[in-house]
Amino acid sequence: MTQYDPGLQPERTQLAWRRTALSIAVVSLIAARALPMILGSGVWIIPGVVGVAASAVFWVAAARRAHAVDHALSPAPHPERMPDGRLIAGLVVFATAAGLLALAVLLGAVLA
Repeated sequence: MTQYDPGLQPERTQLAWRRTALSIAVVSLIAARALPMILGSGVWIIPGVVGVAASAVFWVAAARRAHAVDHALSPAPHPERMPDGRLIAGLVVFATAAGLLALAVLLGAVLA
């Protein structure tokens, strides 16, 4: 008996990671378009570019994680271990950094 659900849960999780990566990409593209116009410097395109790159990394990492889950849930004689939480930790670090940058930009605009 397996410890994990071999049903549709892995597929739903992979779809959720795809939606997360797409959301990051869309918001980053909006930021790359809007921040330079609002803040008046072309340097502000960098957070958008970094966000799009991060969304690509999350997309690829989520696909690899989904493959590892499928492989771990296969009925092989010695199934591999389930993936760890590095992808979730990476998303937490990225979201925290983006939030802190947004807060700094907001405070800078208000205090200026």
